[in-house]
This record gives sequence, C-alpha cells and structure tokens, in this order.
Amino acid sequence: MKANTLVPTGLGLLLAALVAGCDRSPAPPQAAAEAHAVAAPATDAADTSVLPAGWKRVAGQDVPQVAAAAPQLPAKLRSDDGVDVEVSDISRIVAGGDDVIAVIEALGLAGKVYAAPERSATAAGKAAPKHFLFNRTTGVEGVLSLDGTLFLGNSLRRHAVLAERLRATGHAAVVIDDLQPPADKVHKVAAALGLSAQGEALAGKVQAQLDQAAAIAKDNAKRPRVIALSASGAGGLPTVAGADSAANQLITIAGGINIGEEAGVANYSQLSNEGVVAAAPDVILVTENDLRLFGGEAGLWKAYPTLKHTPAGAANRVWVMPDVELKSTSVGSGAGALALAQALAELAHR
Repeated sequence: MKANTLVPTGLGLLLAALVAGCDRSPAPPQAAAEAHAVAAPATDAADTSVLPAGWKRVAGQDVPQVAAAAPQLPAKLRSDDGVDVEVSDISRIVAGGDDVIAVIEALGLAGKVYAAPERSATAAGKAAPKHFLFNRTTGVEGVLSLDGTLFLGNSLRRHAVLAERLRATGHAAVVIDDLQPPADKVHKVAAALGLSAQGEALAGKVQAQLDQAAAIAKDNAKRPRVIALSASGAGGLPTVAGADSAANQLITIAGGINIGEEAGVANYSQLSNEGVVAAAPDVILVTENDLRLFGGEAGLWKAYPTLKHTPAGAANRVWVMPDVELKSTSVGSGAGALALAQALAELAHR
C-alpha cells in the first residue's frame, strides 16, 4: 500500500461540492416508516453472522462492566437540555437509543429496559417488552402509551422538545445528548439511574481504553482514509458519517481520516457517487445493523456502486463493527476504538 498523505484543500472543496444534491444519487434502501409504537422489533433484512470472503469483523471484546448495585433513588441530576430532574422510579425505562441501553446493561440493570427502538442492536433492547420507531415527530401520546416510568432520551436534537412535553404531564424525562464524549455520557446515564459512583468507575474504564487506542494511533506513520456508511438517514437514503457523529470521533481517535468530516458532511448525509470516488477511502466501515439494512454484500455495492472504484473497494477492504461500538458514544466506545486502532495500525504499517 502506498503511503497516505493529507488530501489537498482542492479535493476537500470538491468533496464538499459533491455532498447530497447531485443528479446521480446512491440507490436508496427501503424508505423509513412513519413513527409509531409497535409490539415487536423489525425483522432483519440480511444475515451478517458470516461475512463475505475478504471482509473483516472489527469488534472490541472487552466492553467494561461493573458489579450490580442497588440504585440510590430518588436521583437528582441536570438533564442535558438544562432542566433539573428527579428520578424516583426506574422499573420501566423507555430508552431512546442503544447508547443509553448499553450503559444500562453494563450497570447490571438490563431488565429495567421496558421499551426500546425497533432496530435495537443491544441484547436488552431486543428483549424489551415493547418497541417503537422513533424519530423527530414522535409525539407525547405515543411515548405515554408505552406506560414507562422514566423516559431516557439520547439526543437533544430529537428529544429535547419531547422531554419538555413529557415533564409537563408529570412524567420523568432525562435527555443524555448523543454527541458528548463517551465517558461523560456513561457517568450521566448512571447518575440518572441512581448509580453515580458505579458510573464513575465505568466511565474510567471506558476512558482508559480510549487513551490506549489514541496511544496506538500516535505511532502510525500514516493515517488510513475511512468511509463510514449507514443505510439510514437523509429520509431513508444511504449516507456517510460526518463531523458531528460518533463514528467520526471513533475513527479520529483510532488514527484514521474520516472522509465524511473532510467533505464537510453534517451528521449522516448523502455523498454522491462522484464524491465517493474522489474521497479515495482505504477502508469501508459499516455496522452489523446497517449491513443487514443494506441487504448484505450485494445491497452495499448497489447503494454505492462507485465504491468498487476506490482503493478500499478494489482491495475488498470492508470492515464490519458492532453498532454500539461505532454509531454511538457509549460504554462500548473504548473497546471499539481500541479494536479499530489496532486494525488501522496494521494497515498503516503495511
């Protein structure tokens, strides 16, 4: 492999110009459905237990946990939307995403997850008695109908207004913003559950792994170029991870260059087929859930046909990661960063 260098400013401008809006957009997977509460999770579109020849599974094996302890309730904390909240009952948690669910699991409270997103990738999320399809338009009535005792949101963008309206009905609602550093999020989720001391210990373990990943990346002579793909976002169209995404944080810590950040992509947004070629990624990164939603190998190449014409595509270098280690900052971020840093270091030193 040839040595990687930073892309000239001109290419960065070209990539930005090729972000969503070009005539030839990637082929979309099935469009997202309207928000609603449902009784069971969605069926996976493709089996990813066995990867195609040449592909690589990159997964941290040492996701931290702490010994279960009795929550100290009521718990008082400041929600990330700036409101002081008192939590007195965590017996039926309505969780906004896998990032908060993963922390709940690591604290030994998996059985408290009462409602979770349809496409949850966590064990507790999949086993939750109720499931829902959650987006910006989900209303108060839908959440209240789930009959939870605590709403634990994971995004200021999606859940701040909802949390405010839930509190107006007397419902406990805490928002833990998804874009903050993993250790901070872990500690805040634990504090909401009355386990602040356990959360501090858990956050310390996650941060130690992140620091170890950064130390590995520091020794790399070059930084491989990474494109992180998602099957959802932009109205159900395939997207790439941009600057304000958990994937960008992970890739950067692990020693890679996230081409979505370089192109000026916000959150998860479309990048044209021309932009994919111009980005010249060395690695294609996708989560297990997104690979299923793409429809497996064939669906991934169909969504972005020009991937085949990039260094990563030509080398068939597709790496698959657990969702909770790539798409959200959470208790698995340290383990995921460490696994990705080791994989990128191996590639960088070839």
